[in-house]
Amino acid sequence: MLSTMVGLYTFYILMRLYVSVMQIGFINQVKRKKAVLLGEKEYLDAANYAVAKEKLSMVEAMVEYALFFVWMAGALAWLDELFITQNPLAHTLFAVLGLILINSAVMLPFGWYAKFKIDAQYGFNRSSMGQYIKDTLISTVLTIIIGGLIVWGIAAIINASQLWWLWSFCFIFGVVVMMNMFFPTVRALFFDKVTPLDNPELQAQIATLMEKTGFVSSGVFISDASKRDARLNAYFGGLGKSKRVVLFDTLLQKLTPQELIAVLGHELGHFAHGDLYKNIAMVGAMLFGMFAAFGNLPQSLYSDLGVSSSPHVMMMLFILLMPMVSFVMMPLMGLISRHNEYEADRTGSELGGAAHLISALTKLVSENKSFPLSHPLYRFFHTTHPPVIERLRALGSDIVADVTEDFVDPCPPL
Repeated sequence: MLSTMVGLYTFYILMRLYVSVMQIGFINQVKRKKAVLLGEKEYLDAANYAVAKEKLSMVEAMVEYALFFVWMAGALAWLDELFITQNPLAHTLFAVLGLILINSAVMLPFGWYAKFKIDAQYGFNRSSMGQYIKDTLISTVLTIIIGGLIVWGIAAIINASQLWWLWSFCFIFGVVVMMNMFFPTVRALFFDKVTPLDNPELQAQIATLMEKTGFVSSGVFISDASKRDARLNAYFGGLGKSKRVVLFDTLLQKLTPQELIAVLGHELGHFAHGDLYKNIAMVGAMLFGMFAAFGNLPQSLYSDLGVSSSPHVMMMLFILLMPMVSFVMMPLMGLISRHNEYEADRTGSELGGAAHLISALTKLVSENKSFPLSHPLYRFFHTTHPPVIERLRALGSDIVADVTEDFVDPCPPL
């Protein structure tokens, strides 16, 4: 059974690498053609930025595979024995959190390189080393606290019921819902400083948008995201009375009020169509399948690994194999998400005007150095948004790209 598991993981890594190779080759091919949406220099910079990120992703995949192989080859049994105590719960907490922290430490240099080398080279990173270290430490502490509580909860469920996988799914799904509910508050508390929007005219326009879509919010806030990154973004999050709209200060700096209203109309379109709840349901379906599978792993796998089928070992296998399962599930989730983006664009154009949304999307591509073209295989496995060219066409733009019809969006608007 162990050889089968390693074989499946090997195939997953090879597929990731193959998709990346196809994406890099495609970008290097089309970047030599006439620029699309961007000026010639901007187009080339966006292409090189996308290639640099994809090459780093390939190295990450290979290190991830090596790490997985080390765990399967005996490190998992070593970690299990390392934290043996008289208290089974303490054993579970130390072993699972140990695995998480070791994996995070191994992959940490890639995050640093992406931010301080690649992002810095292309003008995105504004974070100091001190800020980066502070953010990393806060994230680690939150992982230990929140992760420890989750591990404790699942361990208690496993010890209490033979149908532990079903009740564990219910528990984790509840955690997912809670995280979506309190994400804006937690982010504002530990990472971004948010302040109420101080623009009465813009506030009145946003309030009108909310009224049209039935969105009841705790407020519209501005995030000081520019202290870390130059990209433009906005989001709304939370459930119930905790819902709030958060605009990055970079967005306010670059978009006109009309463009901003169109972008917010798009975001509120997601709310009007219940996309947040659909996404939570999709995550729930994926988690249910994963817990059902991991709750019925054959005993031979544990024997091959030299460990017992204890709660912490089950959780560690779950963590190690989750990327592979997510990769398999991503095409379906991406297909649904791309459809939802078209629908949100339609709402954004109705609320803010198609011309303003077209202008805003074009600025977002330029400011975020988002290369507008990608290989269809890459889109199939990785993207949650349709190609921006197809989004603009759906909004009425007559933009033309010098690519073959093989590269059009496989999920066109209805």
